[in-house]
Amino acid sequence: MTALNRVPSLLTRAGTASALTIAAVGGSIVVPGVASDAEAATVASKALKVAASKKGSPYRYGATGPGRFDCSGLTLYSFKKAGKKLPRTAQQQYNKTKHISASSRKLGDLVFFHSGSNVYHVGIYAGKGKIWHSPKTGDVVRLQKLWTKNVWYGRVR
Repeated sequence: MTALNRVPSLLTRAGTASALTIAAVGGSIVVPGVASDAEAATVASKALKVAASKKGSPYRYGATGPGRFDCSGLTLYSFKKAGKKLPRTAQQQYNKTKHISASSRKLGDLVFFHSGSNVYHVGIYAGKGKIWHSPKTGDVVRLQKLWTKNVWYGRVR
């Protein structure tokens, strides 16, 4: 909801409102081209739901859905359905996200597994130390507890 929707009487009487006035009455200011935290959270939660809906879909190297996925194919597909475009590979996705700390992670953030500076796997954080991911050949999309602390986190913008 924009500030204009929250404080119409203020704007009608005054004609315009300053940023301080809008903030004082609990409004918000919309800046074109800048996604709010709420918008990012909505996209992330949608992507998380999409990934969860693919539970049991078989792993296939290079697959991007809708019936089979590799790890980055699942994240690409999930965020595309939520309205955001991601690059194809786990490394490219890591390069494109806003890097965040483990203590800042939220539902729907991407979890990148790495060896040194090489990112080799990605999943979507589901809370309580678990991720949705498409693990490997012979496996399926599933919810799994993180098995290592050797991960980085990224937020899709």
